[in-house]
Amino acid sequence: MENTELERLLNGLIATWENEVVEFKQAGNDYPTNDIGKYFSALANEANLRCLEKAWLVFGVNNKTRSVVGSDYRLEPERLQSTKMQIAENTEPSLTFRNIHDLQKDGSRVVIFEIPAAPRGLPIAWKGHYYARAGESLTHLGLDKLDEIRQQTNTTDWSAQVVPDATVNHLDEKALKKARDSFARKYANRFSTEEVLNWPLLTFLDRAKLTREGNITRTAILLLGKPEVTYLLSPHPAQMTWKLEGPERAYVHFGPPFLLNTTALYQKIRNIQLRILPDDALLAVEVAKYDQRVVLEALHNCIAHQDYTRNGRILVTELPDKLVFENEGGFFEGIPADYVTGEKTPRRYRNPFLAQAMAELNMIDTMGYGIYAMHVGQARRYFPMPDYDLREPNAVKMTVYGSVVDAAYSRMLIQKTDLPLDEILALDRVQKKLSLTDDMIKRLRRDGLIEGRKPNLYVSASIAKVTANKAEYIRTRPQDDDYYCKLITDYLKRFGGASREEIDKLLLDKLSEVLDSEQKKKKVANLLTKLRRAKVIRNNGSRSQPRWGLHV
Repeated sequence: MENTELERLLNGLIATWENEVVEFKQAGNDYPTNDIGKYFSALANEANLRCLEKAWLVFGVNNKTRSVVGSDYRLEPERLQSTKMQIAENTEPSLTFRNIHDLQKDGSRVVIFEIPAAPRGLPIAWKGHYYARAGESLTHLGLDKLDEIRQQTNTTDWSAQVVPDATVNHLDEKALKKARDSFARKYANRFSTEEVLNWPLLTFLDRAKLTREGNITRTAILLLGKPEVTYLLSPHPAQMTWKLEGPERAYVHFGPPFLLNTTALYQKIRNIQLRILPDDALLAVEVAKYDQRVVLEALHNCIAHQDYTRNGRILVTELPDKLVFENEGGFFEGIPADYVTGEKTPRRYRNPFLAQAMAELNMIDTMGYGIYAMHVGQARRYFPMPDYDLREPNAVKMTVYGSVVDAAYSRMLIQKTDLPLDEILALDRVQKKLSLTDDMIKRLRRDGLIEGRKPNLYVSASIAKVTANKAEYIRTRPQDDDYYCKLITDYLKRFGGASREEIDKLLLDKLSEVLDSEQKKKKVANLLTKLRRAKVIRNNGSRSQPRWGLHV
């Protein structure tokens, strides 16, 4: 910069004064290089977070009077420029000043350090520590800012990148035909099928968001590519794997074109008809073990949300009673529960180009309805709701059930077809022995849908006689305390007294089988305490050897 340009820059920095990307120091010749490094880290990171190209560190300006006072920091030009090397040696990743400007203003020397913004996805550390700014103050880079910078690489859309040397000859003819048919069905109200089929190939691919100005993208290879061209995506494995686990074991790998091979993978799954026999019914309800729409929705979600930069594959494991879908990359926006009701619409996608192309081909929607549709699909078939496992930070695992977990739950859904989805979700948690909010427990109990005491809740049989084994229901249903208290007092009237062991023998096998042995003994102790406090019974023995009798 010319001296006049530098003066204009300095005047503008002083006018706006210190903030997260500008720092002024009077700074003498002995100003510590270590402190300069800390400011370099902080200002570079803050410039990155604010989408700015650079930040500024200025020596020779008084911080209190906001006036130019001059600085004698490293007067020799060679020594001043050597600061660049010292900064580069101790920053990680290595970065240094873009320029160091030596300005004379009104007879005073000002040194302006031009600091580049930290590269996208790479926060700058000084001697192993990350620094940031809080207003005008120097501070450590918080986890929120650190994560924000590191996640910037995720905003680069892997799926939108053009594949060098790829041409339409690398695309599968059958996949192209199906893509045109799917696109024509989606836009039947805008274009006739004949019109879509007559578009030049490159025109169709651009309109279907599969290519960019006629250039083949990674999305086009994933969805429509020939099986033998996966090397074009190397080292990223474009692969789905079906794995059978159980008495028999097998596996098959599927590559592009995913538009066709998701159906091919589904056809490997053993999808038999299951029979559910409601009480008092002569004819069983028959349902498929797996709903094709639910399976394909889950698989297409894996494809759309996979983090392909992690070089992993999509895995579908078939177990005797369920399917487990796994894909690389954590849940991208929110959590699965946010989307169960179908009300939340995602603002972002990990692979927006791929997601848009899949939407154009009717593989997914981009409004967040997919998870909702899978839950509704399972409920209509009287099966448990899908489960998500997010414990691994960089992966998503989802389970789709192909069997009944609790017959009472399934038969409740058969008998009561008007249950709202939130109550079905709550009943699903009951059958899986998961926690519920107190408000939901009250609501389900009010509607007669559950029985038992927290945490031992179970689906009720009192409305629709939905339990398969009524004897099992009687054994698990708790009686009122008055019933147990009467058993105790009747025993004492007849035999005159009883030890704790005798009362345990009287009651333990009559208590709900939902309780374990320790809970049953505690229940008996509570009953005895209740009767003692009511002065119905008293202990005629000792605390260690009680002998219970009627209070007279």
